[in-house]
Amino acid sequence: MGTIIGRVAAVLLVSAVALVSRVAAADPDPGTIYITDMTYNGSGCPLGSTVAHVADDATTFTVIHSQFLAQVGPGIMASEARKNCQINLGLFVPQGFSYAVASVDYRGYAGLAPGANARQKAIYYFEGHPVQGSTAHMFYGPVEDDWHVNETADVAALIWSPCGEKRNLNINAEIRLARGTSPASASSYMTMDSEDGSIETLYHLAWKKCP
Repeated sequence: MGTIIGRVAAVLLVSAVALVSRVAAADPDPGTIYITDMTYNGSGCPLGSTVAHVADDATTFTVIHSQFLAQVGPGIMASEARKNCQINLGLFVPQGFSYAVASVDYRGYAGLAPGANARQKAIYYFEGHPVQGSTAHMFYGPVEDDWHVNETADVAALIWSPCGEKRNLNINAEIRLARGTSPASASSYMTMDSEDGSIETLYHLAWKKCP
């Protein structure tokens, strides 16, 4: 456990509640959709533990955390079994267009004792809009390995922004662990830790013309 925590803590630290400006070298074509700003907050991205990067074309972005770690075991508080990070995404949307998240890549590391389990879940919704989309993946011990989840949505299943309205997109990702039938003396943990010791999540956007 100490080795994993050391790896996770080794990445660049910045404010967890931060504004990420568009980083394209030149302004994107106003006829396209592009990211204007992004904020994030949650138990999995506390102050000083998260950094985000927007691609040059401003249609994809990567979020890297250093403390998105859920764990269960002797002496570990129950609140440590679930960690989350919610991203609030603002975009420029040309008149007559709508947008949605087309696919997401989550990467991590899992050390689950026999009988323990973990769930990686994400909820997608637009501010003030009742419709939500969600995805979930289960992991079962024993396991001690990197993990990777690619979520690609069918176009018909995408949760689109309301046409003619400006509403930011929220993405709430979480990891939840359960001791299950593992021995009371056993410890388990799960992060979104890529091989270089960071948590990396890559989001791809899709858009369509409104009716």
